[in-house]
Amino acid sequence: MHLRSSVLTAMAVLLAAPALRSDEGMWTFDNVPAARMKAAYGFAPDAAWLRHLQLATVRFPGGTGAFVSAEGLVITNHHVGRSSIQQVATADRDYIRGGFTAADRAHELKVPGLELMMLVSTQDVTARVREAAKGLPEAEALKARRNAISALIKAEEARTGLTWQAVNLYHGGEHWLYGYRKFTDVRLVAAPELQLASFGGDPDNYTFPRHNLDFALFRVYENGAPYRPEAFLPWATSPLRNGDLTLVSGHPGTTYRQETFAQMSYARDVSIPARIATQLRRRAALVAFAATGDEPRRITADAIYGIDNGVKRMEGMLLGLRKPGNLEKVEKAEQELKARVERDPALKAAVLPSWDRIAQAVKRQKELLGETSLLAVRDVLGSDFLLKALTLVRMPAEAALPTDKRLPEFTDGALKATRDKLLNPAPVHLDLEKVRIAEGLREVLRQLGEGHPAVKALLAGRTPEAAARAAVDGTALADPAARKALMEGGAPALAASKDPLIAFARVLDPLVRAAQARQQEEVQSVLDEHGGRIAGARFQVYGKAIYPDATFTLRLTFGPVATYPANGTLIQPFTTFYGLYDRAIGWGPEAEHGVWSLPRRWWDLKDKLDLATPFNFAYACDTVGGNSGSPVVNAKGELVGLNFDSNIEAQAGYYVYDGTSKRSIAVDARAIREALVKIMDAGWVVKELEGSK
Repeated sequence: MHLRSSVLTAMAVLLAAPALRSDEGMWTFDNVPAARMKAAYGFAPDAAWLRHLQLATVRFPGGTGAFVSAEGLVITNHHVGRSSIQQVATADRDYIRGGFTAADRAHELKVPGLELMMLVSTQDVTARVREAAKGLPEAEALKARRNAISALIKAEEARTGLTWQAVNLYHGGEHWLYGYRKFTDVRLVAAPELQLASFGGDPDNYTFPRHNLDFALFRVYENGAPYRPEAFLPWATSPLRNGDLTLVSGHPGTTYRQETFAQMSYARDVSIPARIATQLRRRAALVAFAATGDEPRRITADAIYGIDNGVKRMEGMLLGLRKPGNLEKVEKAEQELKARVERDPALKAAVLPSWDRIAQAVKRQKELLGETSLLAVRDVLGSDFLLKALTLVRMPAEAALPTDKRLPEFTDGALKATRDKLLNPAPVHLDLEKVRIAEGLREVLRQLGEGHPAVKALLAGRTPEAAARAAVDGTALADPAARKALMEGGAPALAASKDPLIAFARVLDPLVRAAQARQQEEVQSVLDEHGGRIAGARFQVYGKAIYPDATFTLRLTFGPVATYPANGTLIQPFTTFYGLYDRAIGWGPEAEHGVWSLPRRWWDLKDKLDLATPFNFAYACDTVGGNSGSPVVNAKGELVGLNFDSNIEAQAGYYVYDGTSKRSIAVDARAIREALVKIMDAGWVVKELEGSK
């Protein structure tokens, strides 16, 4: 007992040190807490340093990347680029399983439909957006804000030629426009085998120590030649050590730290458990399909990985929300803000009722939970392909309306992006889409019951499997040219179309519209309006000393390489290639379906490696999903690593911040170089990365 007490006392002292706590905050580049950084680390970036990092950072679909050479090389995570790697693979050239290295630039593989976005301009339009909604009721105010933003985007796109996006910060406290340069000619240069990129599989996911070579290299081309970026990140020349400051530039997806206690309680008790259950059912359907052959296994691998990753992340969120003291901190902070609001008569009248209005909307949200299976956001019924058909069906009617009467994705400001998504040439696998749609229909049946009008309309007396087959068999919409013809043909072409997926989308459209309208009018408009009021009060009380919730837009976070307490000890900050092989040998090639096995060449070429090379490291930066692929840099702006994950304790950070054990995880730049040279036969790439060709 005496020894244990001594150890615990020592750990408590260590935990009091700044290097053992992560630095909270996902800061917009216009509001970096320079004074705080300078006081803590003796360094703060100036405007030129930040601008360079901003222009070197790019946004991938679902993640982040960075330019790392003067001739357009871009690095990101393998798991961010996995769907792109899968697209250029074939049944006899499985680059997911076997990896890929281009012999030279002529052999780099163009990825159909992959688009990267680089932030080049930002505008604060808060005053103009607020003026448009001044004095209007909740639902009308929401529509007025959207219309004002849409008009601003349309004007800026015409003026600049950039792609503009509306960004809502502080839950309505600020409204910004972000202007992006879009890159559409992106080619695969090199990627390791999936077995290395996701070494340890789901058992190791969201844990540390880790040994994941989670990177991929692409190149951006412009007018047929390698793009020469205005800014890129050089490879670090000095070794990264425990305690060193790191900074991350990336696109954290979504956080909910400024939601109310009622909203977080709903997430803990209702919405997250429901989402986990739905995703596990989707996974089971995909796994059953994958078991039918090598090609089904190949085309479902990325989707199954995505579900596994998402489910484990949501389980981590639940652990954090259920951890004693976490929601109590939220409730305490809420009471403190309410007390500040009550002391200001104007704020009290405008804002104090908002907490009750949000609680009422959350109650209604629970009542409408079953209808979420019908909502169309990134997909509909689990199928992005079906969403394309629904978009085509909706387009003529929406285009005939004034922009302020349209659905958000069809407003003048959003229409170009909607068309681009519709015509994206990424391959469509019809057998896989039938599986997805069938499972989506089963989910609607589970949630709403066979007597519900939507279920009757969609199934028409058929099983979900039969309805999915009828919708997909014979469709021509897998061909982007067919989608383009219908889009350009407008209402006459769509009315004449006999395509079965279009016919199914016609049935689906009014059902989805009704569900979306109820969610919008009875829940979302209330949450937006009153969440905005609370956010405005918080903003008025605390100003920009606080950071906004994540919005999948560019943020900076910072903190040191750092250990953390777990399992009665402290976790090591770095792993090495020694640990990779130790884990592979210790588990053997068969454990957990081979998740710790290594490909043959990693055994054949093992003696060439410097096994002491750092592999992964844990560091105390505030990251979430969307930061995958984010460059990790030192104070010189040099690349020291690539963010790819965080520990399970960090998943609570979507809602509640706890710096004692929240850690991000990165693949060390030294491991990437070692693998490129010694295993992947990519010495020519390393010469470019290091500045000599």
